[in-house]
Amino acid sequence: MKGPKMKTNRSAAKRFKRTGSGGIKRGHAYAGHLFTAKSPKRKRNLRKSAMLDQADLGRVDRMLAGK
Repeated sequence: MKGPKMKTNRSAAKRFKRTGSGGIKRGHAYAGHLFTAKSPKRKRNLRKSAMLDQADLGRVDRMLAGK
């Protein structure tokens, strides 16, 4: 008989995506509101995705267990 399956953390699954090479992609913070105070360059750069830092990789990796 098999053991229980690991469940994917659903909130993490909506925020992070795995790349083909095994890294984890994330979106930027501070891009939700108060846009008048931010420069066009800053807003443009916040639209781009970024890679997850090495320090957070293990924690997010466990949350994305089923993915």
